[in-house]
Amino acid sequence: MRATYERAEQIVSRLTTDEKIRLVSGKDAWSTEALDEHGVPSIMLTDGPHGVRKQQLGTDHLGISASVPATCFPPAVTLGSTWDPELVEEVGGALGRECRSQDVSVLLGPGLNLKRHPAGGRNFEYFSEDPFISGKLAAAMVRGIQSEGVGACLKHYAANNQEFFRMSCDSLVDDRALHELYLASFEMAVKESDPWAVMCSYNKINGEHADVHRGLLTDKLRDDWGFDGLVMSDWFAVSDRALAICAGLDLEMPGSNGTWDNQVKDSHAKGLLTTAELDLAATRVIDLALRAAESSGSSQVDPEEHHALARRAAAAGTVLLTNDGILPLERKGSIAVVGAFAKKPRYQGAGSSLVNPTKVDTFLAALRETLGDAAEVHYAPGYDPVTGATEEALLDEVRETAGKADVVIVLAGLPQAYESEGFDRTHLRLPDGHAAVLAATLDANERVVLALQNGAPIEMPWADRPAAIVEAYLGGQASGSALVDVLLGDVAPGGRLAESFPISAADLPADRDFARHPKQVEYREGLYVGYRFHDSAGVPARFPFGHGLSYTSFDYSGLSVRKAGEGYTVTLTVTNTGDRAGSEVVQVYVRDPECAAYRPDKELKGFAKVHLEPGASEKVTLTLDRRAFSVWDVRSQQWRVEPGAFEVLVGASSTDIRARRAIKVTFGEAVSPNLGPTAWVANDDEFRIMLGSQIPEAPSVLPFTRDSTIADLKETAAGRLMSGILLQQAKKSFDTTDADETTMAMFDAATREAPLRMVAMGSDGKLSLSNLDRLIAILNGASTKAWRSRG
Repeated sequence: MRATYERAEQIVSRLTTDEKIRLVSGKDAWSTEALDEHGVPSIMLTDGPHGVRKQQLGTDHLGISASVPATCFPPAVTLGSTWDPELVEEVGGALGRECRSQDVSVLLGPGLNLKRHPAGGRNFEYFSEDPFISGKLAAAMVRGIQSEGVGACLKHYAANNQEFFRMSCDSLVDDRALHELYLASFEMAVKESDPWAVMCSYNKINGEHADVHRGLLTDKLRDDWGFDGLVMSDWFAVSDRALAICAGLDLEMPGSNGTWDNQVKDSHAKGLLTTAELDLAATRVIDLALRAAESSGSSQVDPEEHHALARRAAAAGTVLLTNDGILPLERKGSIAVVGAFAKKPRYQGAGSSLVNPTKVDTFLAALRETLGDAAEVHYAPGYDPVTGATEEALLDEVRETAGKADVVIVLAGLPQAYESEGFDRTHLRLPDGHAAVLAATLDANERVVLALQNGAPIEMPWADRPAAIVEAYLGGQASGSALVDVLLGDVAPGGRLAESFPISAADLPADRDFARHPKQVEYREGLYVGYRFHDSAGVPARFPFGHGLSYTSFDYSGLSVRKAGEGYTVTLTVTNTGDRAGSEVVQVYVRDPECAAYRPDKELKGFAKVHLEPGASEKVTLTLDRRAFSVWDVRSQQWRVEPGAFEVLVGASSTDIRARRAIKVTFGEAVSPNLGPTAWVANDDEFRIMLGSQIPEAPSVLPFTRDSTIADLKETAAGRLMSGILLQQAKKSFDTTDADETTMAMFDAATREAPLRMVAMGSDGKLSLSNLDRLIAILNGASTKAWRSRG
């Protein structure tokens, strides 16, 4: 047991009940309560995950108020495509140092929710569609942050895979998909990096709010996985404070001015909340504060050094999707740059992760500086950088500029208004303006390099037209220089896709129920998410999971798969057979061709990134442990291996398999039969069997409850009046004078979709829960009276 935890227990033994209750809620938007007389400091938490978003004056959690300057590293989508735990850990260390320099004790990140659907508005903040690489990279990030004496906080636990009504929606997910996909990355990160904290999500999971879900917060997280840190709520995510403490939620954030204190006291007095449960939560809060205090002290940060690291990480995460040989570019002749992102880049996502960068490199300036007099560089903006819209005069300029050039670089992608915390995308297409600019360029010149800046996949029906396509994702503040490095060949494109790019969103089984119903989302696809669907169903992706080209070539040889206890050791040699240095990501998949429980075609169970000079070789060794062959057995509630035939597949993507070995696994036990969706999307009978219960009906809007959203109030005349008042009051509470279109869209979604209990929690004590209940009763009475009058 940690010394800080033992000391925390001693302090709690001397506290009054009121002091304990005060302690387990935040002091304000970003700080915990102090107990000065007991030597317990107040500590600061702040948003990440790819930069330190310490607010200067504001106290919102939506990214509205300005924050202090900090290095904006590439977001998780870009770090995910590096497939490089060592690099991610290095970025984590830099984040930890910047936290210490700003007296921040806990960074709220990394985020590691799975990308169930590519239209998820917050996908840029997450690593992958696959839990294995998500867990490995999250663990690396945590180790880096915490190596500097700063706590990391895994989020958002769990099954939070869309923004649409995220604060109230119920994720209906079967037990196998929950364990094998949506919990697996959290499990790996907890076990491999020992994070100081975990943040619960807003949503419900199979009918239970995340904050009161004892099965997840205690039974799974602590008892099964061995987590010994603190569990906090997402901001205003508490649905019932007393029940949440019983379930294992230690800290309510932000502080709600005692909104829940009377309820907690009453539950404690009645024995519904035991002293032992309250003491446990208080102990964990104090333990976190004491751990932070042990590591307090300023840290020296070199902004230029961190900027260089951000540049290196952005290049390492840049994925070369196609190339007819035009890349790397020759440094001569006339080069046209088309697209306003060249001057005003899209380099990070919007919302609570929005970082105020220390500086921003633009592509156009970096290209001109690097080329000097070696080549002529001409520029046409083509579209509005904020809206993505274009007009005929801009298109005419594009045609003229592109037509005169030897080669054209088009920068296109998704403007900030297309993807953000708070709302999901409604389609996967490029903005019409960007598509028109690309088409005009391609009509004017065949030698076109398309560089994409976006936080998630887009549909590319025109993918065979450009001479090369580069997925730069969101590259952080050094994105412009990093992209120049890659296009000119100073740095090899190091990225591989950590998500599939579908031909069409309509191909995906998750598309049948994604961001459609405000009360409920049904995960009828089961395990068939991302490449698990594409490779199992034989429905090709435009670009498959793990894909990425290089400026050189690699050969795989000498594959060996040898038994090692209850696992296997995979060994092979990778050789750079080209004439340029480069990196390759060796990916190991496991296939179980016959099992009593349904399984996807293959699953990622190991990977390694190697960097090789021309002609050089490296021996790669990876371990497949027992878990690599396991399924979650629903009947026994255990991970089980069914003995028998397996295949170990080694490749450069999920579809580019370079070598394979058949093995016979002799260890294991019987696996209970478990059937999935026969046509990739479960019908009602199949989904009932998968859930092990009847499919719950979505809750009705009436009668109103504390969980009703402000949007729900519009169902009645009295509710509409109250909804207008509440929305007006919300706008008065935040200074949105300088807010852009994206911020306002996020703000509107957050307020419209907020449960009524959040209104009380965010009222600075002006609206108590008891008065909220009276208001709800009045609204319900008015609606009942109106209903009766119609009869």
